[in-house]
Amino acid sequence: MESPIRGDALDLRVLHALELDARAPFSRIASVLGVSDQTVARRFRRLRAEAGLRVVGVRCAASEDSFEHWLLRVRCAPEGATAIAEALAKRPDTSWIGLTSGGTEVTCTVNLRSRDDADDLLIGKLPRTPHIVDIRAHQLLHRFYGGPAGWLHKSGALTPEETAALTPPPAPAPPGPAVITAEDEPLVAALERDGRATYPELQRATGLSESSVRRHLARLVASGALYVDVEFDSGHLGYRNPSMLYITAAPGALHTVGTALARDREVAYASATTGPSNIVAVVITRDSTHFYRYLSDRLGGLAGVEHVESMPLLRRVKQLTYRPFRG
Repeated sequence: MESPIRGDALDLRVLHALELDARAPFSRIASVLGVSDQTVARRFRRLRAEAGLRVVGVRCAASEDSFEHWLLRVRCAPEGATAIAEALAKRPDTSWIGLTSGGTEVTCTVNLRSRDDADDLLIGKLPRTPHIVDIRAHQLLHRFYGGPAGWLHKSGALTPEETAALTPPPAPAPPGPAVITAEDEPLVAALERDGRATYPELQRATGLSESSVRRHLARLVASGALYVDVEFDSGHLGYRNPSMLYITAAPGALHTVGTALARDREVAYASATTGPSNIVAVVITRDSTHFYRYLSDRLGGLAGVEHVESMPLLRRVKQLTYRPFRG
Protein backbone atom coordinates (compact mmCIF):
# COMPACT_ATOMS: atom_id res chain seq x y z
CA MET A 1 0.00 0.00 0.00
CA GLU A 2 1.23 3.49 -0.86
CA SER A 3 2.74 5.51 1.99
CA PRO A 4 0.63 8.27 3.59
CA ILE A 5 0.04 11.49 1.69
CA ARG A 6 2.87 13.94 2.27
CA GLY A 7 2.83 17.72 2.29
CA ASP A 8 2.60 20.52 4.81
CA ALA A 9 1.29 18.65 7.87
CA LEU A 10 -0.98 21.40 9.15
CA ASP A 11 -2.41 22.19 5.69
CA LEU A 12 -3.21 18.51 5.32
CA ARG A 13 -4.85 18.33 8.74
CA VAL A 14 -6.94 21.45 8.11
CA LEU A 15 -8.11 20.10 4.73
CA HIS A 16 -8.97 16.73 6.28
CA ALA A 17 -10.93 18.49 9.03
CA LEU A 18 -12.89 20.44 6.42
CA GLU A 19 -13.64 17.25 4.51
CA LEU A 20 -15.14 15.84 7.69
CA ASP A 21 -17.22 18.93 8.43
CA ALA A 22 -16.87 21.72 5.89
CA ARG A 23 -18.95 24.13 8.02
CA ALA A 24 -17.13 23.45 11.28
CA PRO A 25 -16.17 26.69 13.10
CA PHE A 26 -12.48 27.47 13.01
CA SER A 27 -12.55 27.42 16.81
CA ARG A 28 -13.63 23.76 16.88
CA ILE A 29 -11.06 22.75 14.24
CA ALA A 30 -8.38 24.66 16.16
CA SER A 31 -9.30 23.00 19.44
CA VAL A 32 -9.06 19.49 17.97
CA LEU A 33 -5.82 20.23 16.07
CA GLY A 34 -4.20 21.93 19.05
CA VAL A 35 -3.57 25.29 17.37
CA SER A 36 -5.10 28.77 17.63
CA ASP A 37 -8.23 29.96 15.84
CA GLN A 38 -6.11 32.56 14.03
CA THR A 39 -3.75 29.86 12.75
CA VAL A 40 -6.63 27.88 11.23
CA ALA A 41 -8.10 31.05 9.70
CA ARG A 42 -4.71 31.98 8.19
CA ARG A 43 -4.23 28.50 6.75
CA PHE A 44 -7.75 28.58 5.31
CA ARG A 45 -7.07 31.89 3.56
CA ARG A 46 -3.72 30.66 2.25
CA LEU A 47 -5.25 27.42 0.95
CA ARG A 48 -7.90 29.46 -0.87
CA ALA A 49 -5.19 31.55 -2.52
CA GLU A 50 -2.62 28.83 -3.24
CA ALA A 51 -4.55 25.56 -3.51
CA GLY A 52 -7.88 26.73 -4.94
CA LEU A 53 -9.75 25.71 -1.78
CA ARG A 54 -13.50 26.22 -2.09
CA VAL A 55 -16.33 25.12 0.20
CA VAL A 56 -19.64 24.68 -1.63
CA GLY A 57 -23.01 23.02 -1.26
CA VAL A 58 -23.57 20.10 -3.62
CA ARG A 59 -27.00 18.90 -4.70
CA CYS A 60 -27.73 15.19 -4.55
CA ALA A 61 -31.39 15.59 -5.54
CA ALA A 62 -33.31 17.77 -7.93
CA SER A 63 -36.38 19.80 -7.09
CA GLU A 64 -39.10 17.34 -6.16
CA ASP A 65 -37.33 14.47 -7.91
CA SER A 66 -34.06 12.56 -8.08
CA PHE A 67 -31.22 13.23 -10.48
CA GLU A 68 -29.95 10.77 -13.02
CA HIS A 69 -26.15 10.86 -12.95
CA TRP A 70 -24.29 10.43 -16.24
CA LEU A 71 -20.68 10.35 -17.35
CA LEU A 72 -20.00 11.76 -20.81
CA ARG A 73 -16.88 11.12 -22.89
CA VAL A 74 -16.89 13.68 -25.69
CA ARG A 75 -14.18 13.24 -28.35
CA CYS A 76 -13.39 16.51 -30.10
CA ALA A 77 -11.22 17.94 -32.80
CA PRO A 78 -8.16 19.39 -31.01
CA GLU A 79 -9.07 22.97 -31.83
CA GLY A 80 -12.52 22.63 -30.23
CA ALA A 81 -11.92 20.68 -27.00
CA THR A 82 -11.17 23.59 -24.69
CA ALA A 83 -14.12 25.66 -25.88
CA ILE A 84 -16.49 22.70 -25.52
CA ALA A 85 -15.19 21.94 -22.02
CA GLU A 86 -15.62 25.56 -20.99
CA ALA A 87 -19.16 25.66 -22.40
CA LEU A 88 -20.12 22.50 -20.52
CA ALA A 89 -18.54 23.89 -17.34
CA LYS A 90 -20.90 26.87 -17.40
CA ARG A 91 -23.93 24.59 -17.25
CA PRO A 92 -25.41 24.30 -13.74
CA ASP A 93 -26.10 20.58 -14.23
CA THR A 94 -22.41 19.64 -14.72
CA SER A 95 -20.27 18.87 -11.68
CA TRP A 96 -16.88 17.63 -12.91
CA ILE A 97 -15.10 18.26 -16.21
CA GLY A 98 -11.58 17.41 -17.34
CA LEU A 99 -9.50 17.20 -20.51
CA THR A 100 -7.87 13.83 -21.29
CA SER A 101 -6.48 11.91 -24.29
CA GLY A 102 -3.93 14.53 -25.29
CA GLY A 103 -6.55 17.25 -24.94
CA THR A 104 -8.98 15.74 -27.47
CA GLU A 105 -11.49 14.19 -25.05
CA VAL A 106 -13.72 16.02 -22.61
CA THR A 107 -14.82 13.93 -19.65
CA CYS A 108 -17.88 15.31 -17.91
CA THR A 109 -20.33 14.25 -15.22
CA VAL A 110 -23.81 15.68 -15.55
CA ASN A 111 -26.84 15.52 -13.28
CA LEU A 112 -30.07 15.35 -15.25
CA ARG A 113 -33.53 15.74 -13.79
CA SER A 114 -35.29 13.45 -16.25
CA ARG A 115 -34.80 11.18 -19.23
CA ASP A 116 -36.22 14.02 -21.37
CA ASP A 117 -33.38 16.26 -20.19
CA ALA A 118 -30.91 13.49 -21.06
CA ASP A 119 -32.41 13.19 -24.55
CA ASP A 120 -32.28 16.96 -25.04
CA LEU A 121 -28.57 17.11 -24.17
CA LEU A 122 -27.34 13.83 -25.65
CA ILE A 123 -29.52 13.61 -28.75
CA GLY A 124 -30.36 17.27 -29.30
CA LYS A 125 -27.70 19.78 -28.27
CA LEU A 126 -24.34 18.02 -28.13
CA PRO A 127 -24.47 16.21 -31.49
CA ARG A 128 -25.07 19.55 -33.24
CA THR A 129 -22.05 21.19 -31.58
CA PRO A 130 -19.16 21.92 -33.98
CA HIS A 131 -15.88 20.03 -33.47
CA ILE A 132 -17.50 17.11 -31.63
CA VAL A 133 -16.43 13.81 -33.23
CA ASP A 134 -18.04 11.24 -30.94
CA ILE A 135 -20.12 11.10 -27.74
CA ARG A 136 -20.20 8.17 -25.35
CA ALA A 137 -22.70 8.44 -22.50
CA HIS A 138 -22.63 6.14 -19.48
CA GLN A 139 -25.17 6.22 -16.68
CA LEU A 140 -23.59 6.10 -13.22
CA LEU A 141 -25.29 3.27 -11.36
CA HIS A 142 -23.64 2.93 -7.96
CA ARG A 143 -21.02 5.05 -6.23
CA PHE A 144 -18.35 3.03 -4.44
CA TYR A 145 -16.40 6.07 -3.24
CA GLY A 146 -16.56 9.84 -3.54
CA GLY A 147 -19.27 12.38 -2.97
CA PRO A 148 -19.41 13.22 0.76
CA ALA A 149 -16.48 10.86 1.38
CA GLY A 150 -13.42 12.90 0.46
CA TRP A 151 -10.06 11.72 -0.81
CA LEU A 152 -8.27 12.80 2.38
CA HIS A 153 -10.44 10.52 4.53
CA LYS A 154 -7.85 7.86 3.67
CA SER A 155 -4.79 10.05 4.28
CA GLY A 156 -4.11 9.25 7.92
CA ALA A 157 -3.64 13.00 8.54
CA LEU A 158 -5.88 12.90 11.62
CA THR A 159 -5.91 10.31 14.39
CA PRO A 160 -9.08 8.25 14.92
CA GLU A 161 -9.79 10.36 18.01
CA GLU A 162 -9.43 13.62 16.06
CA THR A 163 -11.58 12.25 13.26
CA ALA A 164 -14.31 11.28 15.73
CA ALA A 165 -14.18 14.71 17.37
CA LEU A 166 -14.62 16.49 14.03
CA THR A 167 -17.24 14.18 12.49
CA PRO A 168 -20.78 15.52 12.98
CA PRO A 169 -23.08 13.05 14.72
CA PRO A 170 -25.43 11.38 12.24
CA ALA A 171 -28.92 12.81 12.24
CA PRO A 172 -31.93 10.56 11.64
CA ALA A 173 -33.10 10.79 8.04
CA PRO A 174 -36.52 12.39 7.66
CA PRO A 175 -39.29 10.27 6.16
CA GLY A 176 -39.86 10.32 2.43
CA PRO A 177 -37.52 10.83 -0.53
CA ALA A 178 -34.56 13.20 -0.53
CA VAL A 179 -35.87 16.31 -2.30
CA ILE A 180 -35.05 19.97 -2.64
CA THR A 181 -38.31 21.91 -2.55
CA ALA A 182 -39.05 25.32 -4.03
CA GLU A 183 -38.82 26.75 -0.51
CA ASP A 184 -35.31 25.26 -0.17
CA GLU A 185 -33.97 26.76 -3.41
CA PRO A 186 -32.73 30.13 -2.03
CA LEU A 187 -30.90 28.30 0.78
CA VAL A 188 -29.33 25.78 -1.59
CA ALA A 189 -28.32 28.54 -4.03
CA ALA A 190 -26.62 30.47 -1.21
CA LEU A 191 -24.70 27.37 -0.10
CA GLU A 192 -23.69 26.64 -3.69
CA ARG A 193 -22.05 30.08 -3.70
CA ASP A 194 -20.43 29.68 -0.27
CA GLY A 195 -20.76 26.51 1.75
CA ARG A 196 -19.40 28.28 4.84
CA ALA A 197 -21.90 31.15 4.73
CA THR A 198 -22.90 32.02 8.30
CA TYR A 199 -26.43 31.50 9.55
CA PRO A 200 -27.10 35.27 9.57
CA GLU A 201 -25.89 35.41 5.95
CA LEU A 202 -28.15 32.49 5.03
CA GLN A 203 -31.01 34.17 6.87
CA ARG A 204 -30.59 37.30 4.75
CA ALA A 205 -30.36 35.24 1.54
CA THR A 206 -33.54 33.29 2.25
CA GLY A 207 -35.76 35.61 4.28
CA LEU A 208 -36.24 32.82 6.81
CA SER A 209 -35.55 33.04 10.50
CA GLU A 210 -32.20 31.68 11.68
CA SER A 211 -33.92 28.78 13.41
CA SER A 212 -35.76 27.92 10.17
CA VAL A 213 -32.49 28.06 8.22
CA ARG A 214 -30.92 25.64 10.68
CA ARG A 215 -33.88 23.25 10.43
CA HIS A 216 -33.97 23.35 6.64
CA LEU A 217 -30.23 22.77 6.33
CA ALA A 218 -30.30 19.93 8.86
CA ARG A 219 -33.16 18.27 6.95
CA LEU A 220 -31.47 18.61 3.57
CA VAL A 221 -28.22 17.11 4.86
CA ALA A 222 -29.87 14.34 6.90
CA SER A 223 -32.03 13.28 3.92
CA GLY A 224 -29.03 13.16 1.60
CA ALA A 225 -30.46 15.84 -0.72
CA LEU A 226 -27.46 18.11 -0.11
CA TYR A 227 -23.97 17.96 1.31
CA VAL A 228 -21.27 20.57 1.80
CA ASP A 229 -17.97 19.65 0.18
CA VAL A 230 -14.48 21.02 -0.35
CA GLU A 231 -12.49 21.25 -3.57
CA PHE A 232 -8.76 21.91 -3.78
CA ASP A 233 -5.76 21.21 -5.99
CA SER A 234 -4.11 17.96 -4.92
CA GLY A 235 -0.87 19.26 -6.46
CA HIS A 236 -0.53 21.47 -3.38
CA LEU A 237 0.06 18.24 -1.44
CA GLY A 238 2.55 16.85 -3.97
CA TYR A 239 0.00 14.72 -5.88
CA ARG A 240 0.23 16.18 -9.38
CA ASN A 241 -0.78 13.18 -11.49
CA PRO A 242 -4.59 12.67 -11.57
CA SER A 243 -5.83 10.06 -14.04
CA MET A 244 -9.04 8.48 -15.25
CA LEU A 245 -9.48 4.72 -15.24
CA TYR A 246 -12.14 2.82 -17.16
CA ILE A 247 -12.14 -0.70 -15.72
CA THR A 248 -13.88 -3.80 -17.00
CA ALA A 249 -14.59 -6.25 -14.20
CA ALA A 250 -16.16 -9.66 -14.57
CA PRO A 251 -19.90 -9.23 -13.86
CA GLY A 252 -19.74 -11.48 -10.82
CA ALA A 253 -16.80 -9.46 -9.45
CA LEU A 254 -18.19 -5.98 -10.13
CA HIS A 255 -19.12 -5.15 -6.55
CA THR A 256 -16.06 -6.83 -5.08
CA VAL A 257 -13.70 -4.90 -7.36
CA GLY A 258 -15.49 -1.59 -6.77
CA THR A 259 -15.43 -2.07 -3.01
CA ALA A 260 -11.72 -2.92 -3.12
CA LEU A 261 -10.96 0.22 -5.14
CA ALA A 262 -12.85 2.33 -2.61
CA ARG A 263 -10.31 1.35 0.05
CA ASP A 264 -7.27 2.41 -2.01
CA ARG A 265 -5.63 5.65 -0.90
CA GLU A 266 -5.09 6.68 -4.52
CA VAL A 267 -8.78 6.44 -5.45
CA ALA A 268 -10.69 9.73 -5.10
CA TYR A 269 -13.82 8.48 -6.89
CA ALA A 270 -15.17 5.16 -8.13
CA SER A 271 -18.56 4.24 -9.57
CA ALA A 272 -20.25 1.43 -11.46
CA THR A 273 -21.41 2.50 -14.92
CA THR A 274 -23.20 1.29 -17.99
CA GLY A 275 -21.19 0.74 -21.16
CA PRO A 276 -18.29 -1.44 -22.37
CA SER A 277 -16.37 -0.85 -19.13
CA ASN A 278 -18.36 -1.12 -15.93
CA ILE A 279 -16.31 0.92 -13.44
CA VAL A 280 -14.95 4.44 -13.73
CA ALA A 281 -12.40 5.72 -11.24
CA VAL A 282 -10.38 8.88 -10.62
CA VAL A 283 -6.92 8.02 -9.28
CA ILE A 284 -4.56 10.61 -7.81
CA THR A 285 -0.85 9.79 -7.71
CA ARG A 286 2.34 11.77 -7.18
CA ASP A 287 3.89 11.09 -10.58
CA SER A 288 3.99 8.63 -13.48
CA THR A 289 6.15 6.17 -11.52
CA HIS A 290 3.61 6.03 -8.73
CA PHE A 291 0.81 5.63 -11.29
CA TYR A 292 2.66 2.76 -12.98
CA ARG A 293 3.06 0.97 -9.66
CA TYR A 294 -0.63 1.37 -8.96
CA LEU A 295 -1.57 -0.07 -12.36
CA SER A 296 0.90 -2.96 -12.28
CA ASP A 297 0.95 -3.92 -8.62
CA ARG A 298 -2.54 -3.08 -7.42
CA LEU A 299 -4.85 -3.39 -10.42
CA GLY A 300 -2.68 -6.07 -12.01
CA GLY A 301 -3.15 -8.25 -8.96
CA LEU A 302 -6.83 -7.53 -8.27
CA ALA A 303 -8.97 -10.59 -8.94
CA GLY A 304 -11.86 -9.94 -11.31
CA VAL A 305 -10.25 -7.11 -13.28
CA GLU A 306 -10.30 -8.03 -16.98
CA HIS A 307 -9.30 -4.79 -18.74
CA VAL A 308 -8.13 -1.29 -17.81
CA GLU A 309 -8.12 1.83 -19.98
CA SER A 310 -6.11 4.63 -18.39
CA MET A 311 -5.62 8.25 -19.38
CA PRO A 312 -3.93 11.15 -17.58
CA LEU A 313 -6.11 14.09 -16.70
CA LEU A 314 -4.38 16.97 -18.46
CA ARG A 315 -6.47 19.76 -17.00
CA ARG A 316 -9.35 20.00 -14.60
CA VAL A 317 -11.81 22.52 -16.01
CA LYS A 318 -14.45 22.12 -13.31
CA GLN A 319 -14.53 20.22 -10.04
CA LEU A 320 -17.43 21.49 -7.95
CA THR A 321 -17.27 25.10 -9.06
CA TYR A 322 -16.30 26.70 -12.34
CA ARG A 323 -13.56 29.30 -12.59
CA PRO A 324 -12.64 30.27 -16.16
CA PHE A 325 -9.21 29.04 -17.22
CA ARG A 326 -6.53 31.69 -17.55
CA GLY A 327 -3.88 30.25 -19.86
